[in-house]
Amino acid sequence: MAIPSDRKSLLAAIETSFAKLMDVIEAIPTDRVGEATMEGHSAGSQISVRDAVAYLVGWNELVLKWQARREAGAAVDFPETGYRWDELGRLAEKFYRDYDDLPYPELIDRLRRAKNDIVALIAAQSDQSLYGVPWYGKWPLGRMIQLNTSSPYANTRARLQKWRKAAGLA
Repeated sequence: MAIPSDRKSLLAAIETSFAKLMDVIEAIPTDRVGEATMEGHSAGSQISVRDAVAYLVGWNELVLKWQARREAGAAVDFPETGYRWDELGRLAEKFYRDYDDLPYPELIDRLRRAKNDIVALIAAQSDQSLYGVPWYGKWPLGRMIQLNTSSPYANTRARLQKWRKAAGLA
């Protein structure tokens, strides 16, 4: 899929990749979602399906936090307060912990809500505000959203499919 360059294509990329991701997630038996047997986000680590979903929730909610802080005129710590871009493995581990106590069905609901909130955020923007001006460094808002929604949805889907095959679930 081409990199989105306007609101319509960004919304389509998010909706398409999210729907495909959810098809895979919903095909995984809930009694298997806690098995830490999938390659993790840090070299040599192992995560569970649950962790993979928590990772997506973490990034989606972070995008919403960035925009809320920006709209409030507050400073935004990229990627997150206390983390640098070269510490994304450590940030992934934070996301796993952040949602560890949340029951799995609620975690899935939280992912859906965060995605829907991002879709609403995009729908309220113009093509110019999404792609016509830098939002973080050289990156426009639309690209930052895409890098933290549709791209990770597609990547996680591929990882889950690989895991399902290895686990004999495909």
